[in-house]
Amino acid sequence: MPSGTILVINCGSSSIKFALVDPQQPTFPLNGLAERLGSPEAALHWQQDGQKHSVAIAGADHLAALAQLLPLVQTVAGAQLAGIGHRVVHGGEHFSAASRIDALTVAAIRATAPLAPLHNPANLQGIDAALALFPDLPQVAVFDTAFHQDLPEHAYRYALPETLYREHGVRRYGFHGTSHRYVSMRAAEMAGLPVADSCWLSAHLGNGSSTCAIVNGRSRDTSMGLTPLEGLVMGTRSGDVDPNLFGHLSRTLGWSLEQTEHMLNHDSGLLGLSGLSNDMRSLEQAHAEGHPGATLAIEVFCYRLAKSLAAMGCALPQLDGLIFTGGIGENSALVRSKTVGHLKLLNLRLDPAANAACVRGASGPIGESGHPRVLVVPTNEERQIALDTLAEIAPPTPQNQG
Repeated sequence: MPSGTILVINCGSSSIKFALVDPQQPTFPLNGLAERLGSPEAALHWQQDGQKHSVAIAGADHLAALAQLLPLVQTVAGAQLAGIGHRVVHGGEHFSAASRIDALTVAAIRATAPLAPLHNPANLQGIDAALALFPDLPQVAVFDTAFHQDLPEHAYRYALPETLYREHGVRRYGFHGTSHRYVSMRAAEMAGLPVADSCWLSAHLGNGSSTCAIVNGRSRDTSMGLTPLEGLVMGTRSGDVDPNLFGHLSRTLGWSLEQTEHMLNHDSGLLGLSGLSNDMRSLEQAHAEGHPGATLAIEVFCYRLAKSLAAMGCALPQLDGLIFTGGIGENSALVRSKTVGHLKLLNLRLDPAANAACVRGASGPIGESGHPRVLVVPTNEERQIALDTLAEIAPPTPQNQG
């Protein structure tokens, strides 16, 4: 395993999630969140040595927030800080792996911004700020889409006119690649199988959710597409809908493109179905109390998830196991049970006691003996970003002289 401490940065439009990661250590010595950036309520929260801290940084932008964070990082990491890893949502077809940040990398991320207008510009803000504050540290971009660049053409192409792909990059890209990659490697380790000779279905379930088919360590299909809206029902995103919904709402209700797009991304999914919440924990409680909207939202979420997993099976030559990860996947025994209940044709079945025990960070097998593996594997995207960053900045290994 590469050695060194990496500062992992994940920038949103008004927030920065960060973690100081030493791959040799099981926990992060420093992690936290700068939120509400650009507003009078901007604040920096962090956890260090088990203690929680907060400081107001009213009006701070990304640069000011990172400047506030810098002394903390230097105090905790000292001379061990080897570099900075940046999560970047969309790498388009430019990047099939992590990339050392230089002028060409920044230009390529900027050129891909039209494919992720809510994400890539924010990621670039974090990169620009970090380059200004840490000019002498190597910095690396790790892309959500990179893992899926191995998809075969029949999996990533839409049935649209050729010119839209060739000239405008309209294709399926997929997201959550860092998570799917990490948990599939951990699952192989837990099962005692080689990563390069194992096949997995992976379900990353949270406010954003996706499935992935992984063959011998490579992504062969995934549920998200050109944008993170395609695929599963999510917290506030609809997932798959009839694409002519845009035209239907325009003709019947006079809705603009922007109105429909906002509705599909922000007012739909679990929130739209339940009329109550986008948080699965709240919905499970309401479901237990008989709330019909919450019950419907859970049922649709699980059925659509099962349909996607069954479809992902088309990409697998064999099934070595099903992985649940992400906030919902790691903590909702109900979602796991209902989803697997729809997958009888894959011969999947859960052990109820094991399923109930895998919550709040607990991991392990939850499938019934004699049936294909089902595993709960907590994701750790920060650790994977740190490992990818260290691998990218490591000096090349000298070749043996023959």
